[in-house]
Amino acid sequence: MKKLAKAVAIFLAAAMIAGVSAGCSSNKASSGASAPAKNITLTHWLWVDDPSYLKTMQTIADDFHKANPTITVKLQTYAYADFNNVLTTALAGGGGPDTASFKLTWTPSYTQNNYLVDLDNSISGWSGKADVVPMLWDKMKEAGSGKVYTMPWTWQVLYVYYRPSYFKAVGINSVPTTFDDFIADIKKCTTTINGKAVKGFGLRGSAGGQEPWGSFIQAFGGKFADASGKVILDSPETVKGTQAFIDLYKGGYTPATAPSDGLSQLETEFNNGQIAMFIHHIGSSVTMVKANGTDISAFAVPKGTGGQWTSMGDTENVVLSASKNQDAASKWVEYLAEKDAVSAWDTTTGNLPVVNSVAEEPAFKDNQFVKVSMDSQSYAGIFPILPTTANWVSNEWAPIMQQALTGKITAADAVKQLDAKLKG
Repeated sequence: MKKLAKAVAIFLAAAMIAGVSAGCSSNKASSGASAPAKNITLTHWLWVDDPSYLKTMQTIADDFHKANPTITVKLQTYAYADFNNVLTTALAGGGGPDTASFKLTWTPSYTQNNYLVDLDNSISGWSGKADVVPMLWDKMKEAGSGKVYTMPWTWQVLYVYYRPSYFKAVGINSVPTTFDDFIADIKKCTTTINGKAVKGFGLRGSAGGQEPWGSFIQAFGGKFADASGKVILDSPETVKGTQAFIDLYKGGYTPATAPSDGLSQLETEFNNGQIAMFIHHIGSSVTMVKANGTDISAFAVPKGTGGQWTSMGDTENVVLSASKNQDAASKWVEYLAEKDAVSAWDTTTGNLPVVNSVAEEPAFKDNQFVKVSMDSQSYAGIFPILPTTANWVSNEWAPIMQQALTGKITAADAVKQLDAKLKG
């Protein structure tokens, strides 16, 4: 338990316009959200890494309704790659849900537009607050205002999934501990194994690819920002790391579809035996183990000559200020951060728990993917939380990197553009 607490403390680092239209001028939920006297329906938007996870979420919503008979929660799912754009488009048009899944890096762009409810008063009267790892609240506080707009839900640390049988087949006797060895092993695994053409690495050039790319650039000494938060992407070190990322594709060590590949494609490629390794987090572990049995394991992203970094992912839940039922909405996001809901969701998805009571359960303590997540926590970090970050992640990184991967621009050009876009 102490180990998990320490890990989380360090961590604390229109398509479809649906739902409730704006009608409540207040952007604060009242203290100690209570069940309403009349029957209401809340709309909750979320993304899921696997369609089967929605069944668990529906069970959680049904259990919430049993405990709060006057509140019904309607779930709507969207692809993660489109989620931020769909949500902001809906909100800008005066619609959107009552509550939604969320990323910390999106916070500034939402609070600038008064889209989020300040949850401070609600949290202060919430009985489940004490079970959440205490330092998590510091991370949830918005820089400058100190207000809390997000409720914890899940967190993850990215690491490298690999197929042990492939390592054995090409003579790799231990997992790489340096970034040079990591690249070398990718190349070794790009061969024919058991009669199947295999690529060493599943490169993610589409949505979400900025996270593994971040490990590459920082292995060569690149940085997103300095200690003051100033963006410093445009550096020779970042260019070197970007070139190494590109070279894997150009050298034929990744699938030909890499520029457009997202998470679902990488998982399919791995499950089909087409790739030996790819970078993601514990949220994929349950379905990946089901598909691959014992022929799947993981190791921490190795250290490069310039440094070591991996992305620490997070998913929160928020109440939208457009909701006409903010007290009930606050009660719902509080429920999602309580033991029963967290245990049900994390048992299904394999995510790391945000509450102490669930983290103590043997299913999490004894899990190999939890262990590698813990082993990676000391150098895990998040992208700078800036007003530009949400758009940079959702709309800027992939198109620019895809141009670099396909040879339309150089690594240096890509880095210069990414730097400028993140600075805004």
